[in-house]
Amino acid sequence: MPDTSLPLRTPNHPIDPLFINRWSPRAFDSSNIPNDDLQTILEAARWAPSAFNVQSWRFVYSHRGDEYWNTQLDLLDPFNKNWAQNASALVFVISDKIVSGDGTRPDRPSNYNSFDTGAAWAQLALQASISGYKAHAMAGLYFDKAQEALNLPDRYKVEIAVAVGKNTDPDFLVPELQEREIPSQRLSSTEIIFSGTFS
Repeated sequence: MPDTSLPLRTPNHPIDPLFINRWSPRAFDSSNIPNDDLQTILEAARWAPSAFNVQSWRFVYSHRGDEYWNTQLDLLDPFNKNWAQNASALVFVISDKIVSGDGTRPDRPSNYNSFDTGAAWAQLALQASISGYKAHAMAGLYFDKAQEALNLPDRYKVEIAVAVGKNTDPDFLVPELQEREIPSQRLSSTEIIFSGTFS
């Protein structure tokens, strides 16, 4: 059920409410997420579409309070760390920059690893919403530090980090974040969708 206290998002054309009700809050309730719930969210991401079925996405996660939590939390910039510390899980979304050879051709750079991994992130976010959680992606992180801390080989690239948890009242956030704790709107269809040519 949508939160009727939040500003209404109105699509220009009929779509499933799932797409309207998904949004990225910063107010999380510091509860633990059962591992089965987190694995369901990651499983949805696993089934994303990919060019040539390469499946370039990888995920490294931590549960709130586990042995990896503080290390991963420290990979976020101070702004994001300040609110993401109340999430239930952190997920680092990673892409493989190389398309592996198959015996008939050598390894080669991928031109679509970020695009395909973005599709996996979208499915992660939608499944989180279906499962009663919220997912907030963050680009504000220390990418070089994350590469090392997550023990990633050179062929892999950190794309984003994601905070996952249960949304709660934002009263504990700083005032400027409380004001932003509403679902964002979108550009109009006429600004982004064109027939025939870009105009």
